[in-house]
Amino acid sequence: MIKTVIIEDEKRTAQDLADTLKKIDGDLEIVSILSSVKQAVEFFKTEDDFNLIFSDIQLTDGLCFNIFKSIKITVPVIFCTAFDKYTLEAFNANGIHYILKPFNKSSVSEALVKYQTLKLNFTTQDNNKLIQKAEQQITKQPASSIIINQGEKIIPINIQEIALFYCENKYVFALTFNQKKHILTHSVEELEGICGASFFRANRQYLVSRKAIKDASRHFNRKILINLTIAYSEKILVSRLKAPSFIAWLAQV
Repeated sequence: MIKTVIIEDEKRTAQDLADTLKKIDGDLEIVSILSSVKQAVEFFKTEDDFNLIFSDIQLTDGLCFNIFKSIKITVPVIFCTAFDKYTLEAFNANGIHYILKPFNKSSVSEALVKYQTLKLNFTTQDNNKLIQKAEQQITKQPASSIIINQGEKIIPINIQEIALFYCENKYVFALTFNQKKHILTHSVEELEGICGASFFRANRQYLVSRKAIKDASRHFNRKILINLTIAYSEKILVSRLKAPSFIAWLAQV
């Protein structure tokens, strides 16, 4: 029996993964679903009756690698991530698989098959090397594309083609420079980590590309109004607290 721990801060995504795993292998046991670095560290301090971990990389309170630095983990980890495969090439080379979000039954099944095939070869040394190499990749290299779903199709869109990401009615959208709108499964928080320094988090609702900014102007209550190079009807305001960092970012990027 595969006893599995899931580390994922999006409740719906975690439950979807758990349900998918059970559909693939009815004997698989979900030991626990953990939603943060802090919760995972506390769990692993006292629990060791599991043999596989599925883990998101970007959690609300930090990278999942902080868990493995704090607690000695010797079981294999399958990462569930929004980063593209070029950034994560090291995973396959080191024998631990990854699932590119948004996952499906086929990609989860492939990861489990790889685990079953390679589980005798997993070692603590391999795990530590993987964690170190993957962390270096992710903290230094933003992803080159975002994955969207269109029916049964999984389509990559180059991040350079995206003018802004925004949240509307609890859904997150990408708006491209040619005015195409795409719904995403990522949160704005996840996208902020994925896109790197070429995008700025203006407020809770907007993440804006430097290429999309025509100029900016002072606004009421020391906020900053962003003027875009594309047509967009809504005002995008940088909060008063973020205004200094926005100006510094605008000068550097």
